[in-house]
Amino acid sequence: MDRHPDEHGVPAGRPLPARLDPRAGRPRHGDAAPRGSSRTGTPRHRTRPAVAVARVVAALVAVVVLAGSGWGWYLGRVAEAGVNRTDAIPGEGNAESGDAPEAMNLLLVGNDSRADLTPEQLAELSAGVDSGVNTDTMILVHVPADGSRASFVSFPRDSYVEIPGHGTDKLNAAYAYGYAEVDDSAPASERQAGGAQLLIRTLSQLSGLRIDHYAEVDLLGFFQLTEVIGGVTVNLCHAVDDSEYSGAVFPAGEQTISGAEALAFVRQRHGVRLDGSAALPRGDLDRIVRQQVFLSGVLRELLSRDVLLDLGKQRELVQAASASLTLDRDLDLLDLAQQLQSVTPGDVDFRTVPIADPDGRDEQGRSIVELADAQTLRQFFATLSAEPEAPASEAPAAPAAVPPSEVSVQVYNGSGTAGLAAGATAALEAAGFVVTATGNADSSDHERTVVRHAAGDEALAATLAAQVPGAVVEVSDDASAGTVQLVLGADFTGIGQATTPVPEGPAEPARTAADTTCIN
Repeated sequence: MDRHPDEHGVPAGRPLPARLDPRAGRPRHGDAAPRGSSRTGTPRHRTRPAVAVARVVAALVAVVVLAGSGWGWYLGRVAEAGVNRTDAIPGEGNAESGDAPEAMNLLLVGNDSRADLTPEQLAELSAGVDSGVNTDTMILVHVPADGSRASFVSFPRDSYVEIPGHGTDKLNAAYAYGYAEVDDSAPASERQAGGAQLLIRTLSQLSGLRIDHYAEVDLLGFFQLTEVIGGVTVNLCHAVDDSEYSGAVFPAGEQTISGAEALAFVRQRHGVRLDGSAALPRGDLDRIVRQQVFLSGVLRELLSRDVLLDLGKQRELVQAASASLTLDRDLDLLDLAQQLQSVTPGDVDFRTVPIADPDGRDEQGRSIVELADAQTLRQFFATLSAEPEAPASEAPAAPAAVPPSEVSVQVYNGSGTAGLAAGATAALEAAGFVVTATGNADSSDHERTVVRHAAGDEALAATLAAQVPGAVVEVSDDASAGTVQLVLGADFTGIGQATTPVPEGPAEPARTAADTTCIN
């Protein structure tokens, strides 16, 4: 069992010293490249626990929820004065918005670089040495157009994925690859933007969703927020002892934690229960549940009367949150706050991306997490991004199904992968469809696979779309009546059986922020 130098945790109860205030004595963003970054273009990998996913969402939620209160305009201006901005959203490789153009997808990232900390600060926080560019915390937040709810989807740091231009690797390598692609003489802000853009392209390709906004939080933000909030209540099913690694030693039952204890709580992945069994038998997956539960507690605290009626605490929270935030150029915190101001803890759910094998190994023998197959992932995210259905009395009738033999299809390859149209044609004909034409699409950089049809041909399009997992259906003036067009995009995974709702098996059960049941 390897021991990670940054998992000791600060002794319980120790207040954060003034000299560790992130606003004091730290270099400005963009002044210099972080220490420990690669100079050869090859990202550095260190296997160690993610630092508090809570600090990512807590910072953003503090700004968003509190800015939606009565004096929100002022708080919004305070937040804007403190945040950093970066060109995080890529100009290409980010999927179109699909069926929900007014919805919003926000990527939350925790950057664990210690580059801005002095050796004395590293020792004080027991944070170990700087291990370069790390993004071990990644959460995709989906907010529908009406702002009625929010879904937070966690990605395990060891998820084994395809990274554009770099083959298959762990998800937390994407940011490092993008960072290293930018010339090392460029300002740190440009290298950070390169990392963010490649990470967004990777997750957009994986999910099929367009990522509209980006928020990144640094290490010290976590300490500031937990201290200002005054602690968060969590509930453990068993007493645990991980004094050797994270420093997490907690009794069973409900308890309020903050500061160093909170950091130990969300970092823990080793240790034992009183009976000697593993404290977190599923390792990182159980730790993700801990992080989600902690964030739920943060949200409940932020929505409590103690905070909503304390204007001084609101301002203090917004200042602490914004000081540790880096956002994309276009994210307006006040607009986001207004969109979410009616959300309650019961309207916020936390999920983990569907997983096939949490205990896999790659060719180098490294521990990896095998995600579910491409079709299951696309169905999961399509369900996540589906807007609330209209009442039954207003819902349009589904088009009647027709036999595949009655559907004429034109297949066009817009994926950039040679030969894809021929393979799709053979599969469609084997399924009984009539393919009348094949060829290349108007461009070879289509991100999404689209079924296009003329008005009135909804039944034909629905029959074809049911055999193409993840395909978007749209009416097009270019489609001839009686013939449906299939434009293959980069997300095309093949012709299969009619799609069905996402199976429960590979996905973690969702829990809301109002859930206070005990966890490991």
